[in-house]
Order: sequence, then structure tokens, then C-alpha cells
Amino acid sequence: MTLSYTVTGAFSLMDSLIKNGTSYIFGYPGGAILPIYDELFRWEEKNLIKHILCRHEQGAVHAADGYARSSGKVGVCFATSGPGATNLVTGIATAQMDSIPLVLITGQVARPFIGTDAFQEVDIFGITLPIVKHSYVVRDPRDMSRIIAEAFYIANSGRPGPVLIDVPKDVGLEKFSYTFVSQKDVYLPGCKFAKSVKDKHFHKLLELIKQSSQPLLYVGGGAITSNASDIITSFAMKFQIPITTTLMGKGIINDSHPLSLGMLGMHGTAYANFAVSECDLLIALGARFDDRVTGKLDEFACNAQVVHIDVDSAEVGKNRIPQVAIVGDLKDILIEFFQYLESLKHFEFNNQQTISWQQRIALWKQQYPLLVPRNVDFVSAQEILSEISLLEPNAYYTTDVGQHQMWAAQFVNVLPRHWMSSSGLGTMGYGLPAAIGVQIANLNQKVICVSGDASFQMNLQELGTISQYNLPIKILIINNKWQGMVRQWQQAFYGERYSHSYMEKGSPDWIKLAQSFGILGLEIDSRKDLHKTLELFSKYTGPVMLNCKVKEEENCYPMVAPGKSNAQMIGLTKTNPISSSNSDKNVVIKVSSN
Repeated sequence: MTLSYTVTGAFSLMDSLIKNGTSYIFGYPGGAILPIYDELFRWEEKNLIKHILCRHEQGAVHAADGYARSSGKVGVCFATSGPGATNLVTGIATAQMDSIPLVLITGQVARPFIGTDAFQEVDIFGITLPIVKHSYVVRDPRDMSRIIAEAFYIANSGRPGPVLIDVPKDVGLEKFSYTFVSQKDVYLPGCKFAKSVKDKHFHKLLELIKQSSQPLLYVGGGAITSNASDIITSFAMKFQIPITTTLMGKGIINDSHPLSLGMLGMHGTAYANFAVSECDLLIALGARFDDRVTGKLDEFACNAQVVHIDVDSAEVGKNRIPQVAIVGDLKDILIEFFQYLESLKHFEFNNQQTISWQQRIALWKQQYPLLVPRNVDFVSAQEILSEISLLEPNAYYTTDVGQHQMWAAQFVNVLPRHWMSSSGLGTMGYGLPAAIGVQIANLNQKVICVSGDASFQMNLQELGTISQYNLPIKILIINNKWQGMVRQWQQAFYGERYSHSYMEKGSPDWIKLAQSFGILGLEIDSRKDLHKTLELFSKYTGPVMLNCKVKEEENCYPMVAPGKSNAQMIGLTKTNPISSSNSDKNVVIKVSSN
């Protein structure tokens, strides 16, 4: 028998959040959401849930995002109406582009005032329609528990994404007869997707693999969402197929694995880009053929048959028509494929057929390695990131956006769900608040935020959150005094006209900034102190910020210029591969893989 009792809408909200698995909420209070925060006070007193007070609503939504990415759970965020709600927009769009499950609760003016331009009223439902997976306005508190259950189910089912729930102030205060509704009780036929996979798809996939001598696995963020790392590695090993990943797919395989080619695309490895240009079979797993990956689309894997496996049918065939298309959860489909192989009575596979292909890739790796400048008189971002990766191989990493992000993707080796980076939207200011969410989700693990001096200043107020909760986050600032990627593009494509990309004037004293929040501040400005300082940074048990003064004009190579194919890369020669010394002037060298 289902019990009911009289409670407020705010009580129903908190009870439903907890019963749907919420342990932490990231947020910032305000007038319209005060009834919910007042109810939250009682639940926190009973140690049933914990709220993390961020210093800005954008920081709160990025923290919820980092929590979700690293844990695989739904991240929850609170904000008030008006500017509180609109401050969430960038973080919602970030989560939507990268398919991150969030439930966002916003306060709203009371129901009688909706549409009157009341104080701090905005139509956040309408504003966010293009950037959410679904959204609600709670008009009746009796619907609250059902809406929460639906929101959690929608956010984390199929292709994950953010769900917004707008709660008018008087809905939180109104009393009613409450009955809890679980996710098992919701009826959402539109969210029930049927897998398209049949034995004929597996037969065709297997035939394509048998016919291929130059296959390649192209793995995206859907593989991380599906927790498919182990089975993808087994698949690659069974058929001896090299793996390249997107920025979102980073961590799906160890970068040191013989079959790993690292990241492909605009700042991917040369050998990954050559491989995708020369492959005869491209198997896309949880990837969406993004423009930063494909370069010139009609030249992307132009000689290859394509297999595309993805949970979202809208992505299959959107940018590239595949020969085999399978819709469903990636891990489940690969498990079924292995079961299909076991059912074949006389299945044999000659994995010798890809040996010459692997030898060719090995030669590219030898000819075009990712180089770390070492015999130089300056501090390089590449060396710092390579060293910290060796010191902290099991750490969780968040990044901001720009050159430091691409260098981190190239040189930091991570485990699955240990890499958090705004990939689709490219949100500067993401890294620091995301690290807060990651640390909350993984309290006893090391969390390292890799940022740039420009990106970091977007949300540096979240140092206050780190200080308040004494979170032992390690912040690595790659400081080149510029908006580094903007400067690189201005140098390469805009005639060296550096319009408003220089950041030194007005930048803070980084050590004093850290100290003002009670955080240890460190600095590297010469190579002689590099190893000692990085070891101190690594071993320090509290929050610490390390300002790394790197070479100002350093460029991130290789680079595929806009509109070019992946086999045409800037700053790459066989005699001087990916050399930082090329960064003094605009060097554009096109290299064929032949």
C-alpha cells in the first residue's frame, strides 16, 4: 500500500532527490528558491544530503558537470530565478554538447506573477529550450515527485543530457497530500529506445573486418558514457585494430598501449591523422564525426567503409553515411557481438592481415612523434604535463580550453572517467569548478586542474569554494601571458594582428592570489626548479596552485588548418617533427602520409 502524508512542495522535492540517489547538490541561494533552501537546511541537519556552496551559478553547474562525468551519476544543481538561472546557461550548453546527465532546479517567481515582468523573472524554460534534453515548469506540487523521477530517468537514459526543472516560489511552499513516485513508476514511451542490432548487422560487420587490411577504431565520448573501455580494448586486441580517440573519448585505452594512436583531429597526433586518412575500414564507436575531428569532411577517411555504432539514432548518418549502422548502448552491443562470434561454429580470424598496417603506423610514430622540448633554456608546457602525468598516473584531470587543453590531451595519460574537458562547446572557465565536482565525487583521490592564465580568470572566484571546503585540488596554470590559442590563430591565419589577446596587463600576482584564499602558491620560471617543484606540488596534501611561466610564443602542433584534410598538418616535417622552434614564425608545411 502506498502511503501519503501532508508536506510542502519543497519537502517533496528534497525527498524525491534523495530517493533518486542524490548525495550532493551544487548551488547558490536567492529569493525565489529560498523555500527550497529552507527545506534543504532541515535535510542537511539530518546528514541526509550535502550542499556545496559555489561562488557563482556557472561555477555550480560546471561542478555538477564534473561530478557527473567522473562518477557516472546525475549531477544536481540549484539556482534562483532571473540572473541566477541565466548564469546557468553556459554550463547547461556545455553539458548538452558533451552529453552529460544533469538535473537543474531553478527557482521562479510565484505562479500569479509569471508573465508580469516581476522582480528577477525570466523565462528560463524558453531560454534553455535549445540546450536541454527536456525541461519542466512545476505548476502543481502534486507533480513534483513524478517530475523529479522523470528528470533523472531522462537525464541518464540513452544519450545523457541536462534536464531543467523550474519551480515557482509558491509551489515550494504549498502543502498537499504527498506520495513518492519512483523512476520505475514513470511512463515515458518516447524515452524507450529499441536497439536496431540484428544478426545481419553483426554478419556484415564481421565480413568488413575480414576484408579489411587497414582497419581503424574511432572512439568517442559515448564509449566513456557506456563504460565500454574493457570490451573495446578486447575488441581491438582480438582483431588487432589500432584505436584513435576523440577529446571526449580520451582514457578509453592507455596511451602507451601498442594499439593506441592517441587523439585524432585538429591537434591530434600525426600518426592518428595519417591512419584515418589511409584506413580502409573505419569503425566509429560512440563518436559523432565532429568538425574538429574530421577536418575537411569529404576527405575524412575517404577510402574507408564505415561502421557507426551509437546510442543516438540522430547521429548515425548525420555527417557520414555508414555501410553498417547500429543504434544502441555501445557496451551492450559489443557484448552481443562477442556472443555472436561464440555462436559461429567455424569462426576463425587471421589477425596477421593487419601486421603490415601496424608496421606502417609504427613507422609514422617513429617519424612524427609528439616531442617534449628538453634541451632548451625555457619551461615548456609539454614537459610539465609529461612530468605530472608520470608523477600522477591515477589522478583525475580537468582542463580549461585552449593550448593547455590540447597539450594535456597529447601528453597526459589518463584512466576512463579521469578526464574532464569541455569538448563540444569549448568553455573557458570550466576546469576549476569542474575540479570541485570531481573532488566531491572522489574525496580520497587526487584531482588536478590544468588551466591557462586566460581561462583561469573566467571563474577564479571558485577558489573560495575550494578554500571553504578545504578541497585538496591541485591547480596547474600554464601561464604564457596570452589567450594562447587565439594568439596562435592570429599568427597563423590573421597576419600576426594580435587583437586583444595579450593578457599580462591586469593579470594577478598568482602566488598572492592563491594565498589570499588560504591556498599554497608555487611558481616555476626556470627548468632547474621544475622537478623539485612538481614533486612538492604532487605530494602536498592540501589545495595548491602552481603558476608555470612557459614560453610565450609556443604553438600547439600538429595542427590541421580549417578546411584542410587531416593528412595536411601545420608545423610538421619528417626531419623536424612537431618542433616548438617553428613557433617563432608562421610555418605551414603540408605533409602527405605517402
